[in-house]
Amino acid sequence: MFAKVCGLITKEQIDKAIAYGYDAIGVVTYPKSKRYCATRKAIELAEYAKGRIKSFVVGITYSDVEEVADLFDYTQIYEARQVPNLVLASKEKPSLDLDYEYFIYDASIGSGVFHPFPTWVKDMAGKVIVAGGLDIENVCSVIQDIKPFGIDVSSGVEKDGVKDFTLMKEFITAARNC
Repeated sequence: MFAKVCGLITKEQIDKAIAYGYDAIGVVTYPKSKRYCATRKAIELAEYAKGRIKSFVVGITYSDVEEVADLFDYTQIYEARQVPNLVLASKEKPSLDLDYEYFIYDASIGSGVFHPFPTWVKDMAGKVIVAGGLDIENVCSVIQDIKPFGIDVSSGVEKDGVKDFTLMKEFITAARNC
């Protein structure tokens, strides 16, 4: 099970993600996000993660990530736009004419609110990652129900808006032991 932890803002968080066995990290460069990472810091984190763990730069549109996209392994946006190493995130079924590395089903659009998954998500071929309100309590049932390629967590491993290392470890353990 591929597991990504998103919204990281420090090198220590990257170190913990690696130590706990996550496959990827996400750095948000969408300016209105509470997990926003400014350009200089995003560059530093991309360089720190390089060769150690897969990295995603995350924004709503390509303009949110364009400045640093080439430093990350993947570009995750909520816009159907053909870009290199695209990870399309949406609550809508992706267009068949769009080329992407992964599709992240996220009805919450980064809000962390859990929504039931539509049946078409289960039927999608390819690398589907589910996100949106996942936490220790629901990750196993989502994995068993949807059987996705991967999972993506952010607010589900936070306390008071900050990544909590105990929750990060408990979440990945729950997902891997499901």
